[in-house]
Amino acid sequence: MSKYMIVDGIRVEFTDERNILQVIRKAGIHVPTFCYYSDLSIYGACRMCVVEDERGRVMAACSTLPEDKMVIRTNTSKLHDYRKMILELLLSSHCRDCTTCDKNGKCRLQMLASRFGLTHVRFKDTRPVMPIDHSSHAIVRDPGKCILCGDCVRMCNEVQHVGAIDFAHRGSNMVVTPAFGNDIAETDCVNCGQCAAVCPTAAITIKKDTKNVWKALYDQNVRTVVQVAPAVRVALGEIFGLEPGENSIGKIFTALRMCGFDTVFDTSFAADLTIMEESKELLEKLERGDTEMPLFTSCCPGWVRFVETKHPDLMKYVSTCKSPMQMFGAVIKDYYKEADKQSNQKTVSVAVMPCTAKKYEAAREEFKTNGIPDIDYVITTQELADMITELGIQFNEIEPSAPDMPFSISSGAGRIFGVTGGVAEAALRRVADNTTYALKEIEYCGVRGIEGVKSAYITLGDTALRIGVVSGLGNADKLIEKIKSGEEHFDFVEVMACPMGCVGGAGQPFSYIEGKRQRVKGLYTSDKSSMVKRSNENPVVLDLYTNGVLKDHAHEMLHVHYKTCKDN
Repeated sequence: MSKYMIVDGIRVEFTDERNILQVIRKAGIHVPTFCYYSDLSIYGACRMCVVEDERGRVMAACSTLPEDKMVIRTNTSKLHDYRKMILELLLSSHCRDCTTCDKNGKCRLQMLASRFGLTHVRFKDTRPVMPIDHSSHAIVRDPGKCILCGDCVRMCNEVQHVGAIDFAHRGSNMVVTPAFGNDIAETDCVNCGQCAAVCPTAAITIKKDTKNVWKALYDQNVRTVVQVAPAVRVALGEIFGLEPGENSIGKIFTALRMCGFDTVFDTSFAADLTIMEESKELLEKLERGDTEMPLFTSCCPGWVRFVETKHPDLMKYVSTCKSPMQMFGAVIKDYYKEADKQSNQKTVSVAVMPCTAKKYEAAREEFKTNGIPDIDYVITTQELADMITELGIQFNEIEPSAPDMPFSISSGAGRIFGVTGGVAEAALRRVADNTTYALKEIEYCGVRGIEGVKSAYITLGDTALRIGVVSGLGNADKLIEKIKSGEEHFDFVEVMACPMGCVGGAGQPFSYIEGKRQRVKGLYTSDKSSMVKRSNENPVVLDLYTNGVLKDHAHEMLHVHYKTCKDN
């Protein structure tokens, strides 16, 4: 017989649910939480999810195992008063400048205070005022808005294995901080921003560049060029009421033009460039018989930073290819160089990315030409949504449009860069036989799926390649240890810092796993509708190599030598 619980008088059957909270949610009841995420360890700090059993005992639903025939209530007078007291105490030591807060309208503390009708806080704020940390290119830390839920700490330590922040001190003096109270930029932070993604308040937020972008848009002496990353198209619409995974790239192009951008492009085009160079690098590696260590991808700046800080000995095995964003940045600046001289203008290159680490990447010295960044500003999906909202653009009602010439064609391989496994699949399409059967074989070889670690075999002529695909830096860390110990062997490894890939980037609107699944589905649907499936079949890319700015300059413009890599 199946096991069941009685939740507020409702019989709810359960099987492998790991706590009472999951059973309660099956009943359609939303018990408030601050510190609970299904993909993080159970912490039980906030106590907002407390329930009461038939004996009047109060317990945290997130950290209590379900038992057969257990009877609980989620809403009693005792629980109601308990939750309101928790909220009041949290608010008493919390900055309450809500109208000017970056998370106004999206803050979970604000939402729950409204839900429970809290209009007055009886307690004084006795915590000292702590400085805001602006040192990072990717995030901003405001300790005055921290509620000590520990979500950021567990994300940074458990999922990403970075350990840039943790708890310090005890009792009322407890804070979340980098070691020794240092600024976050002084740590091994990889700028992935996943801490900001799970923060329920505005204690950690994305560093915004919209002010500088508006300034460029309003400057008549500036040509503003913008590129949009593949994963943005299946997430931006969620903020405006579209279904997760719905491809809104046409509307995005229109909205960008309405914002004032002169030229709009799709970063998927540059993803094709990346595949042309990275697959060439892989083939050269195989021809040399260099099979001791795999070739690691270099598209993800969070991953590159992770290797630099935690596994510097592996930097020589990381591809020298720039990321698609940086490749496109170099091409755009060179393409408009002569036109800028003739018109006495300056080209400002903006990138719309799902990723906060891209802000750090754009600021690196390695991606500057004569001291000038190839990408001037990076804004996230959320920042673009803020710009669209600020102008009053009715995103759902605008008509779609196409990207501008000359970089207007991208392959389906370039579009799937936004999902874990997409880069590996795109590379395999490039080097595999030019047949429909080969494409299908690659599709079903094992590179697809949202698992954190995947492996696949693919045959190229007489050579069998083992491919590794990893998302989440904690998973990458574990796989690296297995490779170093000889337990695993791969020829090519794709790594993305964010779990599930760019669709789950910290710059995207927050979503749980099911929403991210729909984004993944949306990118593969976009690939299916693409006329060009392989990067090497993109006619604009081929022309760029033979007649365009890449002629005789491809390696110089599309590859990078990181200063932290001595042997590459």
